[in-house]
Amino acid sequence: LMVDRTIRRLPVMENGELVGVVTYGDVRGARASAATGLDIWELSFILSKLTIREIMTPNPVTISPDDTIGTAAQLMLKYMIGGLPVLDHQGTLVGIITESDIFRVVVRNWMHADDESGEPYAHYE
Repeated sequence: LMVDRTIRRLPVMENGELVGVVTYGDVRGARASAATGLDIWELSFILSKLTIREIMTPNPVTISPDDTIGTAAQLMLKYMIGGLPVLDHQGTLVGIITESDIFRVVVRNWMHADDESGEPYAHYE
């Protein structure tokens, strides 16, 4: 699923509550640690028994819809993570903000500022 849809992180829900986050790196790491000295059949068997709960990050850092983009960026830098689940005041998952989302906002604002000044926003030599 993650490879097919180019998804790098997924929330893990249990009874409507966020209990963790699993990243593509978590999955890749599980494959690598399971692969040590195993043939393809043994590896397939072990991976088929591995659960999301065993590789997810429990109790992830979260953010609220009312927090600023700056707060999200600071949290991502502080905890060295690429995304934050967004929970409303009732604790319901309403989205995920990622480093790509923040980068998109920064570039859009940068381009808009350059448009107003009349200066080109990209300089190549």
